[in-house]
Amino acid sequence: MTSQRGLFVTGTDTDVGKTYASSIILRELINAGYSVGVSKPACSGAVMDDGKPRWPDLDQLTQAAGLSNDDRICRQKFLAPLAPPVAARHEGLQSDLSKMQEHLVAWESSVDIIVVEGVGGLLCPLTDQDSVADFAAWLNFPLLIVARLGLGTINHTLLTIESAKLRNLKVAGVILNDAEGLADTPAGKTNFSELANRTELPILGIIGRGEQSVSLRDQKTPARIDWSGLAGSRGNGATNSD
Repeated sequence: MTSQRGLFVTGTDTDVGKTYASSIILRELINAGYSVGVSKPACSGAVMDDGKPRWPDLDQLTQAAGLSNDDRICRQKFLAPLAPPVAARHEGLQSDLSKMQEHLVAWESSVDIIVVEGVGGLLCPLTDQDSVADFAAWLNFPLLIVARLGLGTINHTLLTIESAKLRNLKVAGVILNDAEGLADTPAGKTNFSELANRTELPILGIIGRGEQSVSLRDQKTPARIDWSGLAGSRGNGATNSD
């Protein structure tokens, strides 16, 4: 096990903005002078472009990391918009955990920090035997939980935190993402404070709809988040801070 530093970006659900948040983190770390690797263990749900498949999530990560293609980001790519093992079976393939691990380890010793984006939520199946949480436990980076701003987020976020605690996974904090433009609804206005009152973990900020940075609870003041400081090292026996 190495002492490579990194963050694992997970979510309370699919389509909550994990890729969006990961891209912001990548850009801010690079702008701060760090060399950064990026990895996604598996990616499913392709769109066809002139008869060839491409994966929008990987396009975003490739651009944010300043890479020429997604070969170093992900090699377990599947066409159907389903959990990786289910999508793999549709193509007569198998989602392979060892290949995901080998692919990520290839970044080690070549960058300061690795940003890893998970698949779906923490208990989403990653292979026929393993969940995203199992991969996170092997990786042993602190988790950054991305939650959708709006009704239902309190429950989904606290369930994700509880699941992480049960698996002895360290959580660095929570980011709320206004993916659906709900900032001015009663739920959107109170999610930040309600979550802050119900967990000791830091609610780091809110990504306003269409914004390229994280703001504080008023969505106007930029959040000064030390992403490097939140990143942990592998092999240190991380425990949850809550």
